[in-house]
Amino acid sequence: MLGWIKKSYHPFIIFITDYNMKIILRKDFETLGHAGDLKEVKNGYARNYLIPNGIAYIANKSNLKTFEEVKRQQSRKTNKEIDAAKKIASKLEAEVMNISVKTGEEDKVFGSVTSQMIYDSLSEKGFDTVEKRKIILNEPIKTIGEHLVDIKLHKDVSAKLKVNVVKEETQESPKESSETPEEKSDKK
Repeated sequence: MLGWIKKSYHPFIIFITDYNMKIILRKDFETLGHAGDLKEVKNGYARNYLIPNGIAYIANKSNLKTFEEVKRQQSRKTNKEIDAAKKIASKLEAEVMNISVKTGEEDKVFGSVTSQMIYDSLSEKGFDTVEKRKIILNEPIKTIGEHLVDIKLHKDVSAKLKVNVVKEETQESPKESSETPEEKSDKK
């Protein structure tokens, strides 16, 4: 689509202006659309704002081909990430994390079980790929018993982890050593 032809003051220069330009969005942009959308915008808006700020680029044949290739590669990469996250999710759902906490009278928990405590117990069991910020506690765990905790592994994959909060064993009286008097005299 060509715009109108404008004559300049110079007799040999003719400007062809086109009011609209087709662009491909590189990023999600709230007023235009999502990354990868093909849009038609005003020429000045594209050239002066969208293209210099890296939000979009011109939709010509070569850019369309490269964009399709990049899109295919990204979809392969996300599929691999989703598969890996699903494997980890199945392992996490089979696990039960035991966390021991200090309790007071009537088994009231001092403080609460935090995502850091859950993260530490996960890393002890070999789940190093799970990040602390991906552990989602809807409310603090302040009771003894079994609780379900959401872990967001990918934007499309989440797992439910069973966390068993148990009372910490306290030693109120020092136990006698298990050695017999004969063994003690042998050491001397």
